Order: sequence, then structure tokens, then C-alpha cells
Amino acid sequence: MDQTPRPPSNLDEELLDADSPAIFSELDDAARVLRIQDELQMGFKAMAHVGKAVSIFGSARTPVDHPEYDQARELARRLGRHGFSIITGGGPGAMEAANRGAKDVGVPSIGLGIELPFEQSLNPYVDLGLEFHYFFVRKVMFVRYASAFVVFPGGFGTMDELFEAATLVQTEKIRHFPIVLVGTEYWRGLTDWLKDTMTTEQKISPGDMDLLHVTDDLREVLLIVEAAEHRRPRSGE
Repeated sequence: MDQTPRPPSNLDEELLDADSPAIFSELDDAARVLRIQDELQMGFKAMAHVGKAVSIFGSARTPVDHPEYDQARELARRLGRHGFSIITGGGPGAMEAANRGAKDVGVPSIGLGIELPFEQSLNPYVDLGLEFHYFFVRKVMFVRYASAFVVFPGGFGTMDELFEAATLVQTEKIRHFPIVLVGTEYWRGLTDWLKDTMTTEQKISPGDMDLLHVTDDLREVLLIVEAAEHRRPRSGE
């Protein structure tokens, strides 16, 4: 078997697996830090004037003719009519639906793409598209420039964003930041487990369940997001 080291397929692998004998890298840690710094600065500069926004997550595999696609698009429209820009991961499926809804009503439609080993491109409904090499830098943008997370049914990537946000709110790294799960049937197994297992075994506090709002009602989503936006402190306050 050929043991020749190969170049990393992306910068996350180059960072996280740099010491692997299977990978050949020309970067040292100082160069990695500079690349991360440059990517953060790029994101901060591009997103500085976004204004109030909501990050919407969901499966890239959601078909265009699926009810969840229609829901995500309609929610983005409603949020847009109330002055919110829409931020997504910029991909297909539920992300495309949300960006499309933003375009429908003429509010900024933002897609934060990520470099992956397999082909990935931003959906055609993105106005401001940014491509990130590092997952964690991209996650900073999702939280820093949003008033809330709205999470439609999704897979590992969706769960990653959901629980990272929940941890930030639980530990008060961020405040006045609602996390809304759309789709009571899809999320029931997860929320039952959080309540019946995690809470019962005292791995989380009973009040931690209140960090997650679960609903099928888009009007309720809008009310939750708007209420949180009104509670957010402003500059100079």
C-alpha cells in the first residue's frame, strides 16, 4: 500500500489533522493563525452592515417540492417583511428555500458557504455569498450577526449548529438569543430524550429545556424572534 503523504483536501483537515503522517502540509502553526485571522477579518468586514438578521438552518437534502421547503421560504418572507436579513449556509434544500424567501421580499439574502472535499456551491438566491475554509470561523458569523436561530429538520450539520448555539446560550456566552425548532413531529424524539433522559439523569437542568422553542406555527416563530430582538441591548445602552 502506498504510504506517500498526500496534501490535505481542505484547510480544516490541514488544521485538525496536520500531525498525521498521512498528510503533507507546507504550513506551520504561525501561518495557520494568520490564515484564520484573515478569514475572520474578511467575515467581519463583509457582514458589518447586515443589520438585524436571523440564521436559518435545515437539511441540504430537502426537495424543492417538500412542505419543509415551502415553510422555510415562507418564514424567510415573513421575517424579511419585518426587516430581518436572512443568513443561511448558502447550500441547497432548506437553506436555498430561506434564501429564496429573502429574495422574494427584497431583503439581504446571505449565504455562508464552506469549503468541503466534495463539490459544493452557493445556491442561486444568495445576494451576499462568503466562502469559508474553517468551520469555526463560519460559525462565529452565524451567531455574531443574528438575532436568533431557526432550525428546520436536518442532519449532522444542522444538529451541530443547534447544539453549539444551545451551549452558548446555556453558558451565557450569548443572551437574548432564541433557538426555534420548526417541526414538532421531527423534533419530538430529540426533545423527549432531552427531557426524559438528560434532564432526569441531571445532565442538564430542567430550565435548560426552555432554551429550545418547538413549534409548527410560523406566526409563533416570528413573535419569538421579534420579542428577542426588542430585548437585545443596543450600542450605548
